[in-house]
Amino acid sequence: MREPEPPTRAPEPPAEPDIGTLAADTGVAAASGSEAAVVTALPARGATGPVAEVGAVGDRTRGLRRTIAYILIVSYALLMFVPFIWTIITSIKTRPDSLNLSIIPQPVSFEGWQYTLGQLEPSIVTLFANSAILAGAVTITNLVLGSLGGYAFARLRFPGREILFLIVLATLMIPDPLRLVPLYVLFTELGLTQGIGQYVSIVLVLAISATSIFLLRQYFLTIPRDLEEAARMDGAGFFTTFLRVMLPLATPALAAVAILQFQGTWNAFLWPVILLRDQDHWTIPLALYLFRESGGFSTNWPPLMAVVVIATIPILVLYVFFQRYFVEGIAASGVKG
Repeated sequence: MREPEPPTRAPEPPAEPDIGTLAADTGVAAASGSEAAVVTALPARGATGPVAEVGAVGDRTRGLRRTIAYILIVSYALLMFVPFIWTIITSIKTRPDSLNLSIIPQPVSFEGWQYTLGQLEPSIVTLFANSAILAGAVTITNLVLGSLGGYAFARLRFPGREILFLIVLATLMIPDPLRLVPLYVLFTELGLTQGIGQYVSIVLVLAISATSIFLLRQYFLTIPRDLEEAARMDGAGFFTTFLRVMLPLATPALAAVAILQFQGTWNAFLWPVILLRDQDHWTIPLALYLFRESGGFSTNWPPLMAVVVIATIPILVLYVFFQRYFVEGIAASGVKG
């Protein structure tokens, strides 16, 4: 009798693949594929085939352009310095040699400096003091009046403010020779063409300029109003706000105005030659114009160049020490308005 066969097992279904294992295997396969691609892309060792060059990141010509710009700026600065160097060289030449276009004096002579420092009439000390007094007085009046006028046009509100400001700017178009005769007659009637009054008349003519008001007004417009409002909340009035808040912040513009006015008055010629009658009150520009050799009509160049060097030193020193404020004031004055 045949025994019954054991029941056959049903085939087990295939196990579902593990997701983590599948992802790992796939990553390995992908990595293997990418490595294979990289290895395939790399040139074989010892291969001599062409390899693509990778360009440098950034602008390659930036350094070259900067170098060229520096060379041009330095060259222009040296070119502007040539007249001053030539003035110094001429001042240490003899009179016959001063007419020659030679760089090296043949021979070196300090007769021009000796004449300038010891024999010039009026003396160089008197000329220097007169120019310094006038330039200092005119600079101070422009700083005081210009800052007050600039603040008023920038912050205060009153009828006709814009029209009045345009009238102030329009005075820049009036040439000085046009008002020369009326002012001369006025100062003569007031007795300001004699003695110390000669200085007073020049200071009155140059006491304030539209340029000073314009530069300071433009700078005051760049200062935030929040500072003024904070000062007013503390009980400060217009003048206190101007004196303690606005004026200290306007240092760059004040420095720019001071340099411009001091230089302009130091080099002024028209009004001094009209209003300064006495030689004891002459300024350096008048001495330069009327500089002649004693007893003749030809120009003695070495002493003249020595006076020019002395006249240039104050302006040069002033700009060297205040050039940063000068540039900031001029740049900021054109930002708004």
